[in-house]
Amino acid sequence: MEELTGIPASKGLVIGKALLYLEDAMPEIPRYGIEKARVDYEWRRFLSAVAAITERVRRKVGELSGDGEKDRRDILETQLMMFEDADFHQNVRRGLESRLQNLESIVWDVSQELIRKLSALPGAEFRARTADVSGLAQELLNELLSIRQSSLASLDEAVIVVARDLLPSQALAMNRDFVKGVVTDAGSHLSHTAIIARSCGIPAVMGLSSGSARIKTGDTLVVDGGKGLVLVNPDKETLSLYQRLIKESRTRARLVYSLGGQKAETRDGRLVTLKVNTETPSDLKKALSKGAEGVGLFRSEFIFLSEGRTADEESQYRAYRSMLKAAKGLPVTIRTLDAGGDKMIPALFQGNVDEKNPLLGWRSIRFSLSVPDIFKTQLRAILRASVHGKVRIMFPLISGLAELEQALGFLEEAKAECAANNQPYSGTIPVGIMVEVPSAALIADKLIEKSDFFSIGTNDLIQYTLGVDRGNEKVSYLARPTHPAILRLIKMTIDAAHKQGKPVAMCGEMAGEAALVPLLVGLGLDEFSMNAAGLVDVKRIVRECSFDKCQKLAKKALNCAGPEEVMALLAGGA
Repeated sequence: MEELTGIPASKGLVIGKALLYLEDAMPEIPRYGIEKARVDYEWRRFLSAVAAITERVRRKVGELSGDGEKDRRDILETQLMMFEDADFHQNVRRGLESRLQNLESIVWDVSQELIRKLSALPGAEFRARTADVSGLAQELLNELLSIRQSSLASLDEAVIVVARDLLPSQALAMNRDFVKGVVTDAGSHLSHTAIIARSCGIPAVMGLSSGSARIKTGDTLVVDGGKGLVLVNPDKETLSLYQRLIKESRTRARLVYSLGGQKAETRDGRLVTLKVNTETPSDLKKALSKGAEGVGLFRSEFIFLSEGRTADEESQYRAYRSMLKAAKGLPVTIRTLDAGGDKMIPALFQGNVDEKNPLLGWRSIRFSLSVPDIFKTQLRAILRASVHGKVRIMFPLISGLAELEQALGFLEEAKAECAANNQPYSGTIPVGIMVEVPSAALIADKLIEKSDFFSIGTNDLIQYTLGVDRGNEKVSYLARPTHPAILRLIKMTIDAAHKQGKPVAMCGEMAGEAALVPLLVGLGLDEFSMNAAGLVDVKRIVRECSFDKCQKLAKKALNCAGPEEVMALLAGGA
């Protein structure tokens, strides 16, 4: 037995036979000089190849008409935007004219330069986008060189696909009746292939580096997509263990189904709302099946990251509309652009990334307020999409009243611009803020007067309150959500909002920590928003709690001396 460890990309356990799929290799790139007179011919070849690919993609979009295929349509539409990207086209044209080399070599060089730039940036989301760029280049080169790859659509037996990498187009073509798992050397949980696997409910492990060299067709594999684990030819005892675990997971799945339609209500009648943090309609679909009551945090910056450029109003509008339609009438809270800090977006910052303390610098609402055109473009897109569902707008990292008033002013300007262009929008859009810095919690009574709701972002609130960089392994142990200072700021925020009759949500990681649910219920939190995986456990715990006991627990926790004392208190239960 051999044990391989990679990146957890799509949760689930599966046992099956491996199929080594090596049709994903990048073709050999021809490279030769051309005459200047040939540039226009090569350019026409490029446009013709793009047109052929986009026509195939559009045809696929048209074939995926059902609601259950919406996630796959979203991926295909993102592919279309990439192939039609004006910046990419311009760089190819410029390369042909300046370097006088054949088209294939220019496409390769332009894509590799973009990959290098993305790889040099911090954040896993940028590394995930490199896979998309690589896929774009490979599809173009296959088209230019007339290379036709075999498809995973024609499978006739159950297999676990093992590959160096899978293009989104290859993943979209998979026969879901027979592909039971996916294992790749490259990729990450943010890649489009990972998103497709999750939307199809196919366990996947990515980033194995050498998996395709160590696994043969016919090998027995155990794939644990939640842990990023692949076992090759496990012994009888290990195989028996995982067969039992798969049986238990099916039992848990039935529990998910049974709780899906029930309310998150304590034994003595206190109702709380459970929502999901998400970036894609496909993830939302899964969350709704687990009982999510809407989207508590839609991270809009991922639209910009996926495009690799400043997302225009139309592409943003389409993304927000897709999410609202996927929500089927449930509310969707769209956080305006939270760029900067550890989420640098090259097309937005244009080289202005050299900050000594980026998490304390030009980021989030501070960035948006300094670039009114970009900010109002986003606000107009959200407003236009609002006619397709229940949207809420949320401003991140508000630290004072002046910032909130300025943001609201831009929102009013965006409304006026929509009206001038005869673009309808909903007249009832709640507008709130994220409470992520101590100053916001300390003046919550003032901020709530101009807000319809609060959402507490505990990830930032913890690091700013305790002065801890949670990404620094030397001090990350200090980033404790149960620190009494954090609990007091949360309570202060909730009390200020409740005095005005307005709700408070939490969308940081703290909201999905099962052990902290009774404490947060007792502090008076109205809404929990988390990753979909935590929904069932949180609902189960809420239904087992007594609100009266939770309040007493929270009162004691607020008077504790340190996080260890709070955790000891929680161990006693509610």
